[in-house]
Amino acid sequence: MKDYMAPMEGVTNFVYRRTYHRFYHPMDKYFTPFISAKPKKNLSFQEICEVSPERNEGMYVVPQILTCNADDFIRTAQLLKDDYGHQEVNLNLGCPSGTVTAKGKGAGFLAEPQKLDQFLDQIFSKLDMKISIKTRIGTHYEEDWEYLLAIYEKYPIHELIIHPRIQTDMYRGVPRLGAYEKAVNRLKMPLCYNGNLFSAADYKRITERFPDTCCFMYGRGLITNPGLVTEIREGIRPNKKTVREFHDCLFEEYRELLSGERNVLFRMKELWSYMAVNFTNYEKYAKKIKKSQHLSEYSSVVSSLFAEQDLID
Repeated sequence: MKDYMAPMEGVTNFVYRRTYHRFYHPMDKYFTPFISAKPKKNLSFQEICEVSPERNEGMYVVPQILTCNADDFIRTAQLLKDDYGHQEVNLNLGCPSGTVTAKGKGAGFLAEPQKLDQFLDQIFSKLDMKISIKTRIGTHYEEDWEYLLAIYEKYPIHELIIHPRIQTDMYRGVPRLGAYEKAVNRLKMPLCYNGNLFSAADYKRITERFPDTCCFMYGRGLITNPGLVTEIREGIRPNKKTVREFHDCLFEEYRELLSGERNVLFRMKELWSYMAVNFTNYEKYAKKIKKSQHLSEYSSVVSSLFAEQDLID
C-alpha cells in the first residue's frame, strides 16, 4: 500500500511536510501546492523552497504544475528536472476554485477535452520524465467522465490520481464512487484514490469496495487529523501529546522563517480551521484563535485548548 499527501494551497508547504514527516507515519509521496507555469516565468523564492532537495530532505516530493499551455508545462517540468533533480511532475486537473477554472486551468481544463487531448499529446511526446495527473471526473456532468477516460487511456500516464467529484461539486456531498469504479474496470495504468478519507473507517470502506486499489491520497482528512495514516498503517490512535508536539514544532518553524506576527498567525489559523474539530467543546477556542491578533494571545488560547479539552475518540 502507498500513501500520498495531497497538495493543499496555503497548508501543505515544505514546512508542514517536513514537520509532519518528523512526527507521523511517513508518506510515500508528498505533492507540492501547485506551481503556476507561465511564459518565461522563473520560479519564485517560495516555489524554489517547495521543490529544492535541501528543504525536503528524506522525502519523495512531486512538484505539481498548473497550466493549460503545453509549452509552459514542458518548460517548467524541464526546469524542475534539470535544476532540482525531479524525475516526476504532476499535472493539476483537479482544482475546483473559480479563480482557477475561469482561466481554463485545473478542473476547468476538463471542459475542453479536445484541447486537453492535444495538450497531453505534446507533453508526453516532448518530455522524458514521469508525468502523473490529479484529476476530477468532469466539470458540470458526471457523463463527461467517459470522454476523459478515452483520452487518458491513450497516454503513458505514470499514475492517475482520481478525485471522483465534478468541479461544481467542490467538496460537497460524497464522492461519486461509480465513476471511480469505471476507471478501475477500464484503465490499465496505476490508479490512486482521493476523496473524503477522514477516518480509518473511511479507508476501510474504500478498500473493501476496491480491493485492487493500493494507493491513497489524503487531503483535508489528514490536515484535520495528522495521525490518520499512522492509525491506519500502525494501529496507533491519535494522542494529544503528539498533536501538541507537532503543533509546537510547526509553530516554531513558522516563527523562525516568517517575518511579522501576522504572517505566522495566518498560517496557524489556517491549520486550526481544520484541526479544531478534533477536540471536545472546541467552538469557543476556535473563535478565540481566529480572533487572535498577537502570538502571545494565540499561544495562550492554544495552551488552554490542550489543557482543558481532549481529542474526540
